[in-house]
Amino acid sequence: MTRWVALLPAGESAVYDAAVEIPGVSASSAGPDLPGSFGGTGVTWDVTADRSPVGVAAGLGVPQPLDSVALAPVRSRAVPLSGARVKRTLLLAVRPGTPDGLVARLEADLLAMPDHVSTIRSWALSRVDQALTPSRWTHVWEQEYPDVEGLTGEYLSHPYHWTCVDRWFDGEVPGAGIVEPRLAHVFRRSEDAVLVPR
Repeated sequence: MTRWVALLPAGESAVYDAAVEIPGVSASSAGPDLPGSFGGTGVTWDVTADRSPVGVAAGLGVPQPLDSVALAPVRSRAVPLSGARVKRTLLLAVRPGTPDGLVARLEADLLAMPDHVSTIRSWALSRVDQALTPSRWTHVWEQEYPDVEGLTGEYLSHPYHWTCVDRWFDGEVPGAGIVEPRLAHVFRRSEDAVLVPR
């Protein structure tokens, strides 16, 4: 089983939740991107399956994803949180030719964020499995929050974010700035946990 993130056309999302009824699909959760999201296509779909989201969508008879990536986990942590939550997904691409040491430092700084930002509950950092889904994206950074304010407030405004993480996304910072400008920063509501232990 592989965990995938897919970007869907704007429209009805609940039908994708029914994918769990298909053999070979163990988890499926989709929802419309909330205001403040950018770089997505309207709906984000998290699915764990033995085939690609394109194949799952075909089995459901619903529109296929406009983009999808297979996740190769780096590290994750599931934190109990009852009730609805906000699931945030950041798809990013490290510039081609970036030395492995710099990529490792970017990953380490992202992985340290939950130690500083108290509103982050469950989280996962993954590389994109280019063998399964050749993609312009190289990494996927995901979190769950009790509410939107946990993301748009403490996370985005935290000093650790601005001093230690943001530099990797700024092409004018010497020795950092290794992330391509094009990002997909999407977040949605979910009634249940998406980032669960595997």
